[in-house]
Amino acid sequence: MRSAQGCWFVVLPDRDIHPRVMARLRATTRPDALRVVPHPSGRPWLAGRWTGEEMTVCTAGAVRLAVAGTCSLDPAQLAVRARRIGDPAHIEAALSGAHGCFHVVVSVAGHTYVRGSHSGQRRVFRAEVEGGTVCADRSLTLARLTGAELDTAQLALRLAGGSVPHPLAGGALWRGVHGVLPGQALESGPDGRVRTRSWWQPPVAELPLAEAAAGLGEALRRAVALRAGPGDVVGADLSGGMDSTSLCFLAAEAGARLVAVTLDWSAPTNQDRAYADHAAGRLPGLEHLVFPSAGLPDHFSGLDEHGEPADEPTAALRDRAQQRHLAEAMLARGAGRRLSGHGGDHVVQPPPAYLHGLLRHSPAAGLRHAAGRRARHRWPLGATVRALVEGRSYASWLTQAAEQLLSPAAPTSLGWGPGPRLPAWASAQAVELCREQLRAAAHQAEPLHRDRGRHAWIRTARQAGRAAGHLTHRAALAGLPADAPFCDDAVIDAALAARPHEAATPWSYKPLLAAAMDGLVPDHILRRTTKDHCGPEWREGLRRHRPTLAAWAEDSRLVAAGVADADHLRRALLSPQLLAGGAPELEATLGAEGWLRDLEHHDARHDAQEKDVAPTSP
Repeated sequence: MRSAQGCWFVVLPDRDIHPRVMARLRATTRPDALRVVPHPSGRPWLAGRWTGEEMTVCTAGAVRLAVAGTCSLDPAQLAVRARRIGDPAHIEAALSGAHGCFHVVVSVAGHTYVRGSHSGQRRVFRAEVEGGTVCADRSLTLARLTGAELDTAQLALRLAGGSVPHPLAGGALWRGVHGVLPGQALESGPDGRVRTRSWWQPPVAELPLAEAAAGLGEALRRAVALRAGPGDVVGADLSGGMDSTSLCFLAAEAGARLVAVTLDWSAPTNQDRAYADHAAGRLPGLEHLVFPSAGLPDHFSGLDEHGEPADEPTAALRDRAQQRHLAEAMLARGAGRRLSGHGGDHVVQPPPAYLHGLLRHSPAAGLRHAAGRRARHRWPLGATVRALVEGRSYASWLTQAAEQLLSPAAPTSLGWGPGPRLPAWASAQAVELCREQLRAAAHQAEPLHRDRGRHAWIRTARQAGRAAGHLTHRAALAGLPADAPFCDDAVIDAALAARPHEAATPWSYKPLLAAAMDGLVPDHILRRTTKDHCGPEWREGLRRHRPTLAAWAEDSRLVAAGVADADHLRRALLSPQLLAGGAPELEATLGAEGWLRDLEHHDARHDAQEKDVAPTSP
């Protein structure tokens, strides 16, 4: 069982740090639980809480190398790689070929280098503390270390849910705490100067489907084998969809014994159970646990329970109790970790914005794909044509987005991304704060790629990575570590190497993944074109927990923060059938409200613990 606090760490520069910094760090946990690793100079370098399974630290002469997370290099191999590092410019070359999902932290020649995963699943944050730049894997750690106040502008953005655009998505929610963008590393020198450098570039999208599928299949096979070896008992989701089912077959191929869970939703047309049963019958040694929805905790159960807050709100609040129930069932049957198919939808198929580039480079193919997409998604002809010929820059798109925060969603999904939309209950202050941030971003932000389709694909992959970070955080607290192999950097790279129009043809479902799993996953699964939902359970959960929602509406933390209008929010929470945008807009708001409540409870508990820690003189 993992600690309720989980793994966390901070990275200190190779400079003299005020003693108050270490005193505050010791106050965050039991003094005997704080781990400290020095720079070669003897000054503190890494401090935090972790196990040997969660972080590997190597020493090679005057070099210190730490890798936190799941990495294909074992300690001996990391030590060999550390010997190749003479200055920060050597670090990424020294780690070439390593796969998994991990942080990299290096101390060399007075320089400190920190980066996470380019998927965004493992993040890096920075803040100025007592005259030096301190980094951490969690923004909450730095907020506590600096005493930072909540950033109301960032909180307002969270009401837009998953539509917040780059580079605003994933920003820290505390004033003075800043996120390092995925794909960038932070380096501090002996003189105290700090700079960011790009360590990742997207692969060129040039591989034909068969070649790209072979690369994706190999990347997924290695990602799963890192977590599921011969003799391991591994929990897994077996939803009946292509993503989770592929991971189950890869884990079985790797020699693991599977304990797989399937949720049997009540809608009479739901096909998930049938597809899951079909796969289960072809997985040797599988222990298949099927949970009828009536036997699970309701959606939105446990809203009044307080959990360890993540770095930002998450819409996963609705099934927190359900997922804990499933984790307990897998733990009781000996599972040591859990595989999730999360991220497959975002990683293996590009968003429709790829049509822009295709239409310009191959007009005939672009027109065929556009016609297919329009028929499939029922896009209006005029809106489709206007969206395809429109060529505004990213800066112009952000500027326009600032003026459309309360407008209906675009009829097509062919822009640089989904335009951010605020719900009807967002306060006037929230709207203005979001507009200011979008306008400021328009003056300085660069897209993730000059091609809007490429930008949109990278953005969705990072959106999945951020959500995977929430998933793994929540799972670790529940006692069963979880992994999302589709969000490994190497898997994302393999998918991005495919030609977009072959990875996202309108006439087949996830053709890249289907080709990658051909011969391993049953054809019946790979040919599936439907995707089911749990709508009846979602609505029933809201109905049953309306008293709690009413109490939240009367004492809303979002209203107290000034980002939600009390009357409009009350009407939405008590009459969710009146929602304009459906489940996503409500879940983003409930996630933010629940996060503020968790944070409030956590801060009160932390303050009480600090009073029990004897003060340390500076």
